Amino acid sequence: MKPATIYDVARLAGVSHQTVSRLLSGFEGIRPETRARVESALAELDYRPNVTARLLRSRRSNRIGVIADRVDQTGPARIIAGAMERARERGYLLDVVLTKGLEIDRIEDAIALVNDHGVAGIIATAQTDAMVEYLQEHVDGAPLVVDARFTAFPANASMNEYSGALAADHLLALGHRRVGYVSGPRAWLAATGRMVGFTGRIAQAGGEVVWAGEGDWGADSGAAIWRGLTAAERTVTAVALGNDSMAMGLISAASADGVRVPDDLSVVGNDDIHEARYLTPPLTTVAVEFEAEGRMLVDRLLLAIEPDGPAAETAALPRLVARGSTRRLG
Repeated sequence: MKPATIYDVARLAGVSHQTVSRLLSGFEGIRPETRARVESALAELDYRPNVTARLLRSRRSNRIGVIADRVDQTGPARIIAGAMERARERGYLLDVVLTKGLEIDRIEDAIALVNDHGVAGIIATAQTDAMVEYLQEHVDGAPLVVDARFTAFPANASMNEYSGALAADHLLALGHRRVGYVSGPRAWLAATGRMVGFTGRIAQAGGEVVWAGEGDWGADSGAAIWRGLTAAERTVTAVALGNDSMAMGLISAASADGVRVPDDLSVVGNDDIHEARYLTPPLTTVAVEFEAEGRMLVDRLLLAIEPDGPAAETAALPRLVARGSTRRLG
């Protein structure tokens, strides 16, 4: 079936096509009864604006460059998925170029590649301070939005600091005061942010982070950190980890040593990957709306490209999902 045009809408609403065009462009000076008829016709005909034609008229590209770092990990991959969804809704296409850490040659190639495509703007998912600084210094000629430092959360904390604080609050509410923590690789902004949020909240409440290990986001590293703990370090009553995969590895290693979760040790992960609910016991974790973050990235970029466009989506707060891997102390 042929898509409806503004002329079809105008005929159904009994108005001129110029009136329909003015309403679609955001013009406010249209009589309420006329506006109601046009909006009803738009809905009935399922009218969809021809974004490509509009961009051609304005001589603006409908392609967005994405410099994507470490999409082999859950968070970055889900952010890109959300960005692709929002871009498609707004009539844009994403040109995704992958990088892996601060490999200058690959980043330079990525910047050159997206620029060669004549993109309207660039989104970057950057995992380290060095990556953020390099992009800010070397991307020019197109609007740039970097995901690393969103702070639209309580007390102006980053999403990752807020996530870490949620895990700490949960354990504190259950009576845990002597705890351990396993971060991801600390060159990553996500890893340090979650650790800072967790350790800061524990300290504020008078608790103690007895030890802090550093993993690599993988389950093997969570298991290895547990095996490397001394007998004294294993006396903590709870452990929080920077992601769910490391939590799975630690639970497996602890269980092999006869430590029962949650009877002997409470464990909290982060990210709420799909498999977390199917563990034995199901994993308590912090759910992060990565896809919403990707949509917000596109929204913020499009505000620079189309200042009269829709407002950016509000940041979705992470939330604690309590399951069977944690229990009240005592």
